[in-house]
Amino acid sequence: MKLLTTGTAGFIGSEFVRQAVAKGYDVVVVDCLTYAGDLERLKSVNGNFKFYNTDVSNSEEVDNIFKIENPDAVVHWAAETHVDRSILDASPFMKTNVFGTHVLLDASKKYGIQKFINIATDEVYGELGETGSFFENTPLEPNSPYSVSKTSADMLGRAYYRTYGVPVVTARPSNNYGPWQFPEKLVPVVILKSLNNEKIPVYGQGLNVREWLYVSDCAEAVMTLLEKADPGSIYNIGSGQEQKNIDVVKKILNLLGKDDSSIEYVQDRPGHDFRYSLNYDKITNELGWKPKVHFQEGIESTVRWYLENLKWAEKKLDFLRDYWSSVYKK
Repeated sequence: MKLLTTGTAGFIGSEFVRQAVAKGYDVVVVDCLTYAGDLERLKSVNGNFKFYNTDVSNSEEVDNIFKIENPDAVVHWAAETHVDRSILDASPFMKTNVFGTHVLLDASKKYGIQKFINIATDEVYGELGETGSFFENTPLEPNSPYSVSKTSADMLGRAYYRTYGVPVVTARPSNNYGPWQFPEKLVPVVILKSLNNEKIPVYGQGLNVREWLYVSDCAEAVMTLLEKADPGSIYNIGSGQEQKNIDVVKKILNLLGKDDSSIEYVQDRPGHDFRYSLNYDKITNELGWKPKVHFQEGIESTVRWYLENLKWAEKKLDFLRDYWSSVYKK
């Protein structure tokens, strides 16, 4: 089977490519290499994939790639993903996440794709209080420009299945962490700022809760959907590992041998969702997938990876300085 994968020079998508190539899939990577994309993530694949530097919202180029490669399946990871950036400027999120998904679905309809894995997010559901979980049939109530764009892409995929018969499977993963994550997200921000003896910005009082899914578990779950899920199905991909943001920060500082004195509470994110929690019984009961990596094991592995790969992470710092100053306000 030939896979056309999008956004797979990114954090989670590159892990999926590494796993797919290891399993013997013929992989085509489509990525426009935004600030968050980096082919260095795919060096270990040793060139066993074909790469197109293309924006998924460019319908003419996407059509040409489908015509040349004739893929059997599409795994659509490409997206603008950072909530904070969507609050500063929502336009790139609408272009990539909504229109880009539309372009790929149209091409998949035209060329008779056998399966289209549409990667959504737990944020499509909105937020929870201190109890409860999201199920696949929970109404969608997104609250940020980012989550609205991903909800639109989610609904587009399901509409193309219902209306045109495009064999779309919808994946809704929880919050990912692990090696190679671009250092604008919480875990690498804490690691890098701590190593540079800088203040660690924490929104509000750090009480917001996320369900933390290790990146390799997420990629394995999506591989399971590719191989086993029926078209038209929807699956949550969770870990059961809930952590308050402040507890994540403190665990990382402890692993780095630092105390809590560097924590600086900053102005909360506008519209900040309080808590996400996924019920993922469906993927376990129907397809046999379950997460392997416990949060403590995963965060230790992640911190160790950044310590061993500081040169890669620190190359991103100059790009991020101005951004951090615009986002983290006292």
